[in-house]
Parts: sequence; C-alpha cells; structure tokens
Amino acid sequence: MHRRLTIFAHQLLSNPTNPLRSLPRTTATSLFHHRQPSYSSSHGRHRLFSSFTPLHHRRQPDRDDPSTLMKEDGVSLCCQMWIDNFRHPDRVVTNLTSFLRRFELWVLAYQKVCTDDTGAYTPRNTIQRSQLDDLLALRNAVLDGRFKWGARLKFFIKSPKDKTDYESLSKRKIKAILSTTQPSPFQDKIVQEVLLMILEPIYEARFSPKSFAFRPGRTPHTVLRVIRRSFAGYLWYIKGDFSTVLDGMKVGLVINAVMRDVRDKMIVDLLKAALVTPVVTTKVGDGEDKKKKTKRKYQKKRVLAEDEPKPDPYWLDTFFGFAPEEAEKVPNWGHCGVLSPLLANICLDELDRWMEGKIKEFYVPSKSDVIWNSPEGEAEQGNTSWPEFVPTSGPDKTRKMDYIRYGGHILIGVRGPRADAATLKKQLIEFCDQRFMLKLDNESLPIEHITKGIMFLDHVLCRRVVYPTLRYTATGGKIISEKGVGTLLSVTASLKQCIKQFRKLSFLKGDRDPDPQPCFRMFHATQAHTNAQMNKFLSTMVEWYRYADNRKKIVNFCSYIIRGSLAKLYAAKYKLRSRAKVYKIGARNLSRPLKEKKGQSPEYHNLLRMGLAESIDGLQYTRMSLVPEADYTPFPSNWRPDHEKSLIEYIKLEDPKTLEEQQSCIREQGLVSSQDYISMLVWNYKRNSIPMDHLSLIRSNESVAANQHLLVGSNQDDHDCINKEQENDARMNAAQM
Repeated sequence: MHRRLTIFAHQLLSNPTNPLRSLPRTTATSLFHHRQPSYSSSHGRHRLFSSFTPLHHRRQPDRDDPSTLMKEDGVSLCCQMWIDNFRHPDRVVTNLTSFLRRFELWVLAYQKVCTDDTGAYTPRNTIQRSQLDDLLALRNAVLDGRFKWGARLKFFIKSPKDKTDYESLSKRKIKAILSTTQPSPFQDKIVQEVLLMILEPIYEARFSPKSFAFRPGRTPHTVLRVIRRSFAGYLWYIKGDFSTVLDGMKVGLVINAVMRDVRDKMIVDLLKAALVTPVVTTKVGDGEDKKKKTKRKYQKKRVLAEDEPKPDPYWLDTFFGFAPEEAEKVPNWGHCGVLSPLLANICLDELDRWMEGKIKEFYVPSKSDVIWNSPEGEAEQGNTSWPEFVPTSGPDKTRKMDYIRYGGHILIGVRGPRADAATLKKQLIEFCDQRFMLKLDNESLPIEHITKGIMFLDHVLCRRVVYPTLRYTATGGKIISEKGVGTLLSVTASLKQCIKQFRKLSFLKGDRDPDPQPCFRMFHATQAHTNAQMNKFLSTMVEWYRYADNRKKIVNFCSYIIRGSLAKLYAAKYKLRSRAKVYKIGARNLSRPLKEKKGQSPEYHNLLRMGLAESIDGLQYTRMSLVPEADYTPFPSNWRPDHEKSLIEYIKLEDPKTLEEQQSCIREQGLVSSQDYISMLVWNYKRNSIPMDHLSLIRSNESVAANQHLLVGSNQDDHDCINKEQENDARMNAAQM
C-alpha cells in the first residue's frame, strides 16, 4: 500500500500539467510524508485525498440562489421601459407579465420600500440571502395567483424592523390586529411599487399635457407659469371641483379606463383585486367608553430606535400646513397605495382628451387680431419677448379657450361671450354624468369674470391694463411709434389665504389686525436651533411664492409673523416680559444670545471663538428690500419636463433616419460637420508639432488660416495666390525682426 502511494505521488509530481510542480519540491513532498503514519486506516486515506479537492474541484454555483436571477440592473431596465414606451406611445400593451417576472424590479422595489420604512438606504449587496428568498417567494405567489392583498397574519416577507412573532400571539392580540385599522403590509407596498414601475412609463407617454398633478416633473409652479403664459386675455373662467373623484370611483370604470391601453390579464386582475378587497377600518367611537381616566405621569424623552426613521423637522411639518386646497387631497383607493394617484389620472385623462377636442372646436380666429390669427390655433404671433401681453383694441376678437387640470380641480378660460361659457358648462356637466357617473350642479362649476379675481392654488388671477408704446416698421422703412392698450394676467399671492393658513397653524389670531402667537412647540429647543428652523421655513416660503407678483409683500408679512412669534416665545422662555425687550437684547433679527447676563460669563464672541458656544444665525428677510423680486422668466409654449425632453432627444438620436437627414443636409448645403472639422485640426496639429522657429510659426499660422479658407469653399487658384502673398509677407516680417 505504501509503495502504491509512493508511485502515485511520483506520477503526480512528474505530470507537467500538475499545479503542484509550481511549488517547491520540499513543500510538495511534505504533503505526503507528514501523513504516512495514518495510511493503514481508511480515515487516513480519506484525509489524504481530501487534501487535493480544493486544487482540482471548483465550487459549483448554487442554482437556488435568487441573486443568480438578477442578470441586469433594475434602474437600467426601468430606463429601457421608459424609452420603449415613449418611442411607441400609441400602441396597446398586451404583455406585461414578462416584466412582472423580472426579479431585478422586485429587488429595486424592496430597496425603495425598505428605505421609506426604515429611513435609511439599503444597498443591494447588503440584502441578506433569507430576505432574497422571501422576496422570490412573494414574486412567485403573485405570478401563481396565491397573493392576497391586506394579509395581516401570514406574510411572504416582513419589514426588517418588524420583530413580531405572529405564531405566538394571544387571541386578544390577534383579534385586535384583525379588527382595527392597521398600516399597509410591507409586502403589499412592494407589489404596489413593482406595478407602479411597470405602469407609470406606459401612461406617462399617453397623458395629456394639460394635467399636472401626481406626475413627475410637474409642480404647482408649473401650473402658475402656464396660466401666466397662456391664460392672458380670457374674460370668463370656469372652476371645477372634481375632488369627489379622488375619494373613489366604481371599480368597473377604473378597470375600463386601464384596459384602454393595457390588456394584460394578470396586471388587470391584480389591480381589480386591490380595488375589490375590503379594507378593515376601526369605527369611530370604538373603545372610547372603555378608556379610563388616568393621571398624567411624567414622560421621559423618547429615544428613537436605530432603524426607526426620524420625524419631519418642524419647518417642514409647518410648511405642509400651507398646502393649497387643490393639492391637499391625495387619492387612496383600496389597497392600491402609491398606485392610487396614477389610477386617478388614468380615469381623468378621458376628461382631458375631451377638453382638448372642445378647445379645437371652440377656436375661431380673427384676421384683425394680432396674436391669435393662425387657422390651427397653435402658432402664436406678436411680441415673442412679451407673450403675456394681449392687445384689446380692434372690433373683432378671436374666440379661444384653454384648459388646465391639477388633481381634482380644473380651470377653464374663455375668450368670448358669456353664453359660450354657459354652453360649455352644460356640456361638461353632461359628460361627467355619462362617463364618471358624477352629478354636478351649478355651484360646483361657477362662471366668474376676471375682474372679480379667480383663486387657484392660493394665488389670485386678475387683469392688469397696460399702455405700452408699440413700434413697428411701415412701408419705406419708416419706424412708427403708437400708444397701445392691452392686458396682462397678474398672478398675485392671496394675503387672506396666507393669514388663514397661519391661523390654522396657531401662529396668529385675529382677522383684521393679525397678532402673532408664540410657537410653544419649540420651547425646549435652543435659540440657534429655533432660528435655524425658522430660516428654513422662510426660505421655503420665498420659494413657494416665487412667481407671485407681490412676492416681496407676502414674504415680508410672513417674516413679520414668524419674527413676532419667536419674540413672544423668547420673552416667555427667558422671562423678558415683552417683545420690545427681546428685540433690544437680541437685535432685530434675534441673532444675539438672550440667555447671557453681564458679569456672570465671558463675552459671547469669546465663547464663540473658543468653541464653547453655538453660533446663532439671525432671521432672514427682516426687511422688504432683502426679499428677491418675482421671477418673470418667459415660459415656452410647448413646455415639457426635463426627463421627457431627454427621452425624446435620445430616441431621435437613436433613429438612423435622423443621421441620414443630417448628412444629406450637410451635403446639400456644403457644410462641414463638427467631426470633420475636429479631425482636420488634429491632423494639422500632428503635422506641425515639430520644433519651429518664429518664421515657421508664422507660416503654420498662415497655413491654418488658408485651410480654414478652404473649408468655406474658396477656389484652389485663389488659395495658392493667397499662400504666396502671405509667405512673402511673413518673410518680410521675419527679415525686419
């Protein structure tokens, strides 16, 4: 036996392909000799041959590992879906199950939901194997039809911060879970995110440009800029409140709206199940009688857990209270969650398309009109640098209409007689009754004149008459100046609405003479932290009223209320009795420390220099001159968000027809492409990059000028003559030097 092993070792070491030949001979032979005493036993032989397995046997990949299903990055897959849908925006989609099978989307949805749930981003490489297995089980359950919306006790995957053992719960706790209002399960949120990633690019490529709420890249600021750009010159306005649609619609209407563009059975069944499955909510009044009056005890300061997200800061929580009426309600239908706003836009998109058709029918151009006289009604003429100006002179005026929708609120502007607005209102009521089963009355669709002021998104739309000097060139080149008259649409922030919001947040009391009230919620915070929070709030208010004509006035009023509220808070906190004494010690912007007393501590500047005190930032915008002016940047007529511009440009560049058109245009017009021009410059640089004296430098410069002259299509003979003259001039200059 010993001899056989020795012969085997000799053959193994003499083999040229053996990896052991790269080792020293002593090292290789020691692998055998140190195990000689155990050759007689089978255990020893097993130990001998097991020592060679790492050298010849590679580890086989685990076929059950879910990470092997991720063959592509989830973000790149989503980008490709957006590109494909914007390339073909009108096709009916029939196969979305293939995207529902992609495990990359499920991992991406898990990362997003986990980030929202825990408050910390979860990288893909930190997701554990057990979590990937649970996520794969959830995907398979959705594909097999075993997934149930709103499960409360049996989950395929749980949140990382959910440590509850549902198998060992008592009957009382199980009953409480099944009968009371509970947050949406973690696995439901993942399925909602996956469906949103699949459906959003499909419908974003189809939605009307007249809708702006619950869509990426579109904000209330966009609505205000569109109104200022396109609604000038309208006399009658119709405001519609469709917020009842956001509360919920019949399931059949929602599914029919979805199936206009998506015909995948699995996706439609998932959406239908989410809408049909009942949501368990606690009835009002349950358990109130059982509550016992307990004496309030001292509450310790609550410390957040490591994986618990931090609450919103005070300035952000306060600003959310300023949400306008049109943006206050967010739809939440059944178990759809984040899908609800998308479904609401899908249902109301039919209203947007109907209104677009009415805009084209209503348009009747007038030849004497300076602005709207094109037969299509799209191209606008006049002063492009001042598109908001609309002349009012002339016997005939163009009949025109425009429409915009933000969430469940619509705004229609009509240029024409009031009878046309009344007819449109009647047709709109009939359309909503037939399509949405929505009963509207005259009060929900009021017709208002521009002189009364129309409130939309907490801004008042009113008309401002201007008398500019119009200059134009007559026949013979003579410039004529005339005094014109026209109107501008003024977008003004509502001071009354601002006071109402401040009163709702307990910052002031009184209507005619608002009196600031102390914000006691910041009582236990330091002066530096309180000032920093209020500065962030003021900066946000300045940005919110960015496009208001009275931006300086409204922000100065907000600064007065906040500064007075802080002064009253500091007077109560530091026992200074009055706001005047607070301003005397802490200055107008409250930047000086109020806690310091003379003789008891060093100067504040010395403590700040030594790092023993916290720097205090003064309040911003304490004077009206510090508030920036309103933003009057011109808004383009066919505006698109940045991401849609990038998508459309990428699709055009990817199309080979675009390159062919550019090349044919260059050939026809005799132009030089940028690539050819750069290659010419590089070649000239390589050819002339040798040590040159002053004369050769002059020659090279002149030759480059001659080459540029060639690019614009000069004659070869003229080029030779010019070269000779330039060379003679260069020699003369060199001789003079």
